[in-house]
Amino acid sequence: MKRIRQVLTHYILTKWGRRWKNRAALEQWQEKRIRLHVDKVRQRSKFYRELWAGIPSKDWRSFPVIGKPEMMGNFDQLNTAGITKEQAFAEAYEAENSRNFKPMLQGVTVGLSSGTSGNRGIFLVGEEEQAAWTGTVLAKLLPGGLWKRARIAFFLRANSNLYESVKQGRLQFRYFDLLEPLPQLLTRMKEYQPDIWIAPPSMLRLLAEAQQSGDMNLHPRRIIAVAEVLDPLDRQQIEQTFRQKVHQAYQCTEGFLGATCSHGTLHLNEDIVHIEKEMLDEKSRRFVPIVTDFSRSVQPIVRYRLNDILTEAAEPCPCGSLFTAIEQIEGRCDDILYLPHAADSTHVTVFPDFVTRAVLTASADIEHYRVIQHSLTELEISYRTRSGTDQGTEQQITAELMRLFARLSCNTPHLTFTAYSFVPGTVKLRRVERGWKP
Repeated sequence: MKRIRQVLTHYILTKWGRRWKNRAALEQWQEKRIRLHVDKVRQRSKFYRELWAGIPSKDWRSFPVIGKPEMMGNFDQLNTAGITKEQAFAEAYEAENSRNFKPMLQGVTVGLSSGTSGNRGIFLVGEEEQAAWTGTVLAKLLPGGLWKRARIAFFLRANSNLYESVKQGRLQFRYFDLLEPLPQLLTRMKEYQPDIWIAPPSMLRLLAEAQQSGDMNLHPRRIIAVAEVLDPLDRQQIEQTFRQKVHQAYQCTEGFLGATCSHGTLHLNEDIVHIEKEMLDEKSRRFVPIVTDFSRSVQPIVRYRLNDILTEAAEPCPCGSLFTAIEQIEGRCDDILYLPHAADSTHVTVFPDFVTRAVLTASADIEHYRVIQHSLTELEISYRTRSGTDQGTEQQITAELMRLFARLSCNTPHLTFTAYSFVPGTVKLRRVERGWKP
């Protein structure tokens, strides 16, 4: 009963309880919450206490920025549950191998990040934090409210007590393992008849293709993309197939960072996290988020630099939310391409969205694509068309990319075309990827 009350409390607070007159009032409220949170973290976490030595809580913006290397390198002293990295990894890997994700460690849920960049991290979530997360997620993502019956289908590489906690009252929840064969997943979907689908865009595309081919005939009330970048091509195909908007949940190891409103606009969850913007390009409004999550204390996240590229919306969202509106999550900093400048030895920055737009402009017949940069002078391109034939698509892609590179004043790399192949599972789909370090 205590757990249910906690979930309901956070659901109500998120849905109706927290209101601010303007952006300034929101920021003042955040500031108070962060200072109180920092005081508690300083007391409980040896790592942060030593890292922040001599810096008062009111000057928390002066705290050193950390990232995954610092988080994992100081895991034992950073978390406040007394759990070692060795214990956490052992628990998480056992769950991954057995596919049994229910066991907890000292009352704490332990999980592994997907490790898109090849460096897997650990996340810890306490019971109270889990209840808070559940209430917040249900308030932000559930279309019919907490008391309307719904069947949720959740597709991911690994399950977690955190995700299972969504199952409350009239809500049913069923985990669909991305490692299962597609025919088996489709059979389970047809038997379960879920109302709400939560899945990576690559899986949602497969479900859309199954719907189009007649292998499946389901009509969800809401579709929510998670875990991967929602590419414009995938969004278009999914929305056309199911005749509805694709919503998004911006969830990662570092917290529940954003969710879409009724208009389909992604907003940062600034009622539970504070996001500083490390600008990459002022003109295009691209930035890297530095996260302070003032709702978590077991594994505190304070001034933590993510590797994501976000683009802030140019105009306020019609929904009227005070929370920052995001035009798109473009990808990771690791996926920014670098090409040699045509006139000197410097490197030209090529954002993933530039490449995406060039490829999609080349042909409306393109159904799937991937672009991987293997070196400063090598680019591999794979694609598949709806018609199943080339019909000059390779030449059109080449021409569009050459126009892009000319506009950016960089040399055109050697382009290699290969057959498209990708199956959702242990690896996230990255439509544009840099496979080398400059």
